[in-house]
Order: sequence, then C-alpha cells, then structure tokens
Amino acid sequence: MGPRQTSPAMTFFLSLIATITMAASALAADPAKKPVIVGFDAEVGHTTSTSDDAIRMGILTAIHEINAAGGVLGGRPLELLIKDHRSVPARGIKNIEEFAEIPDLVAVVGGKFTPVMQEEVPILHEKKVILLDAWGAADNIVDNDRTPNYCFRLSLKDSWAIQTMLNHAAKKGAKRFGVLLPTTGWGRSCEKAIKTSLAAHPDRNVTTIQWYMWGDKSLLDKYEAARNSGAETIILVANEAEGSILVKEVAALPQEKRLPIVSHWGVTGGDFSKMTGEAINQIDFSVVQTYSFFDNHREQKLKQFYKTAGALFKINRPEDIPSPVGMAHAYDLTHILALAITKAGTTDRVKIRNALEQVRNYDGLIKAYPRPFTAERHEALDPGDLFMSRFRSDGAILRIRE
Repeated sequence: MGPRQTSPAMTFFLSLIATITMAASALAADPAKKPVIVGFDAEVGHTTSTSDDAIRMGILTAIHEINAAGGVLGGRPLELLIKDHRSVPARGIKNIEEFAEIPDLVAVVGGKFTPVMQEEVPILHEKKVILLDAWGAADNIVDNDRTPNYCFRLSLKDSWAIQTMLNHAAKKGAKRFGVLLPTTGWGRSCEKAIKTSLAAHPDRNVTTIQWYMWGDKSLLDKYEAARNSGAETIILVANEAEGSILVKEVAALPQEKRLPIVSHWGVTGGDFSKMTGEAINQIDFSVVQTYSFFDNHREQKLKQFYKTAGALFKINRPEDIPSPVGMAHAYDLTHILALAITKAGTTDRVKIRNALEQVRNYDGLIKAYPRPFTAERHEALDPGDLFMSRFRSDGAILRIRE
C-alpha cells in the first residue's frame, strides 16, 4: 500500500518537527546541550492508520513540556527521530539496527502493529535498545523470557483485553462466542488468551474460530460461519481496515442476522467512524479501551496537557484527538522515560533500562504511577484500567457504564 498524501495537518506537523529539530540543533552547538534522541518506529506510510499520528503527538507534547522545564541531564533537550516500518517486520528490524547506531539515542517507542514488535524483540535485546510499547498488545512483546528485559509497555495486553471483552459479552447474557482472528502473531496471541480465559470459565464456549488475512476484501463468509455455528456474540480482533469492512457487511444484513460485535482496540487505530459511515450506528458494536479524555478526573494534569497540545497541535478537546489511547500512552511513557534518564544520569541505555525499573511517583495523565515498572513487572497499566466503549455518531469513543 502506498504512502498517504500530505494533509494540511501533516504539513503543520512536519513544520513543527523541523522547528523542534532546529531548536535542538542550535542547542547542540554547546556540547553540554547536545540533544538526547528518542526514536519512534511506526507505520507512518500506512494509508488508514491514525495511531501513529496520535503516538507522535503524545511524544512531542511530553517532549515540549520536558524541554520547557529544562530538558534532561543538566539542560540537554529531548529530540524525536521517526522511522517508518510501513507495518512490515523486516523494515522494523532494519530500523532498530539503525537506531542502535545513533549516539545518545536512549529508547525507541513502538507503534500499533504487534507483528512488527514481536519480530523486533531479538534484535532489541541483541543491540540493547529499549522498546517503549505505547500500543502493541501481544503478551509476548513484554513476556519475552529475556533477562534483562529491554521491553516496557504502557498499554493493554491481549490477555487483559480478551478477558475484558468476554466479560462484557457475558454480562449481556452471551455464553457462546464466534471469534474472528487475523492470521498474524496478534491473532495467535489473542487465540492463546481466549483459550486461557475459557479454561477459567467452563460456562463459556467458543463455537468457532474463523481466521482471515489482512487485506481481505470481505469478512462476511467468516461472520456467517460464526453465526451459523450458534454464536450469540462475535469476538473481533481487527484493525480499522478489516473491521470497517465487517461492520458495513453486518449492517447490510436483516436486523435479525446482526449479532453484537465485541472488538479489540485495533479498530480505533484509524478513523473508524468515517470508514464505516452510518453502518456503525446500525449494529451493537463495542470496543475495549484503557483511557478516555471524556471522563478524566485528573483536572490539573489534563489542563496542562491541553495547554501544551493546544499550542502545538490545536488539540483543545477530546474530539480533536485521533486514536486517543495512543496519545495518552505515549505522553505518559515519554515523561516516565525522562525521569529514568535523569535517574540514570547518562544516555547509556543499559543504565536507563535499569533506571526505568526504579522510577517512582510519576503523576501521569492516565493515572498516578507509584512505580510504573519494576524488575518483575514491565507493564505500567493493569487489568483494572480496561473498560468497554462505544463510538458516538461523530466518531468519539465513549465509555460504557456497566
């Protein structure tokens, strides 16, 4: 798939990047002010993704605040460097190899595509590059059996997401589930999570698992196979492209053939409401999330966030934010990274990795983190942070009160 055309918003964003880079370069004339680099490895050239935009803006909002407060290591500014893996694992591996050779690069933030990060895990550890996962959900990105572990996540994981999704469906009376999964590492991660969850809930049953391929132009045959198997609810694991196809196909069916769909959050990584059109309002569709800008009660932190994001990106309200969890996750992750750099007192990635496990008492946008990470736990969130949401007619994502 080809690169996206440059929109006015992207032109503004690129101008902002250039401004930040020039400012950091000016500071770099003084060796004591040499920039400290944060990498971002994401699906920049993907045609429908907005999660990369959200994560970029989250990182840059935090970087602006950190630099305005004096930077790190005695006044050195943080600077963002972006590489495009186009959702291709081989490109991601090449990007990590290149990031690893950059002096003063302290960490790489990952994007939406789980299969890319899964394949990057070996090279990340070989090169001792820290991965900060702001979206990818497969358990084994972080649960990778490496010691020391260079992967840290502030996001959900599939085992938590699947449990939340199944619990939501069960609360509505469903006990028989038809499952649609992509033939990727993400799909296999979710299959494992489903089997683990069902083992603890013998009253629940998966009637069929239907596998589809990214790029499929129709999922109707998979949906019909699931419906005909006796499923009462569809458990969907999909990104925005395939998810929007299914929504439109189900909405076109007679009302009595439209099963509720409980979805993983990949669909929120694009402009899903625009891609589905009116169809999203014609079916019972819910999606798992970790954060909502609509019901955040951390007023002072939110006020600070909007002040910065408003000046940089004209983001002044929840409706202005694409793929909101990506922006919130990346914002908190970048602030936690800055605290670790300060604690380490160096740009040495081994020492920063160790320091990430020691950061304490970060008062974040999503929540207060007494210890975001420890040596035993590289997950900054927990299952209690997850909830189910629905799309409003204008595309906003709102929490379902259960």
